[in-house]
Amino acid sequence: VVANGQSQKHSVQTSSTNKPFFMSPLPPLSLYIHVPWCVRKCPYCDFNSHTSPQSLPQKDYIAALIDDLQADLAWVQGRQIASVFIGGGTPSLFSGQSYQDLFGQLRQSLDFATNCEITLEANPATVEHDNFEGYLKAGINRLSLGVQSFNPQHLQVLGRIHRQQDAVNAIQLAKQAGFSNFNLDLMHGLPNQSLEEALLDIETALSFHPPHLSWYQLTIEPNTAFYRQPPVLPDDDTLWAIQEAGQTKLAQAGLLQYEVSAYTRNKPSQHNLNYWQFGDYL
Repeated sequence: VVANGQSQKHSVQTSSTNKPFFMSPLPPLSLYIHVPWCVRKCPYCDFNSHTSPQSLPQKDYIAALIDDLQADLAWVQGRQIASVFIGGGTPSLFSGQSYQDLFGQLRQSLDFATNCEITLEANPATVEHDNFEGYLKAGINRLSLGVQSFNPQHLQVLGRIHRQQDAVNAIQLAKQAGFSNFNLDLMHGLPNQSLEEALLDIETALSFHPPHLSWYQLTIEPNTAFYRQPPVLPDDDTLWAIQEAGQTKLAQAGLLQYEVSAYTRNKPSQHNLNYWQFGDYL
């Protein structure tokens, strides 16, 4: 574990030569939880994700996660968990009750900060209103909705299983359920995407007044379907025009860029920040 130098206090200890040296406090500690299953793997995805069976082994997987955590508890070293991010795959395939069970067991081994940010990635096609409320009951207080695009043709090319209206419904239902802190994931530089289409995606996303937006360019990664059969992407001039115009539009809407692909009004992702500021994570 490496301290990141963001300490306010230092303790003094003595080395073998009896000369004092300073020990910095440990950096903040976050927790990442991975759910590897998806309804269908997207052609651009190089994450550890797999097509889900008809019946997900939710209880068995949670038990495996808890077993895995036990081996890492020595790294906690008395720290509270500052943030949690549940990624995938598609974590919203798990029920709200499963996450209530998971966090009930996690709290037996870990101390969560009072203001701990707990984010769940959700696919707009795999969420229902009951699940949103169940996620809140589990202590999840932030959603990241994988919209990617509001354009039906682009969603189809990207292999997404949701439609434009599914994304709109998911955003509205999340807000109605009580999620005031949420992120919308958007991609740009999509196959055959024009500048106008990219900006329309941003305008549509902004109409929902998201406190946070992740806006990043599609890249072709090894071991993906797009790598084996590359789609036609916009040329470099179009990509640069999209980047410049998109950043301008986001800034005009009051969303400030605080890392490479993250924009917010006043709610930066604490989990993102801990990574960027060289914090620790399990």
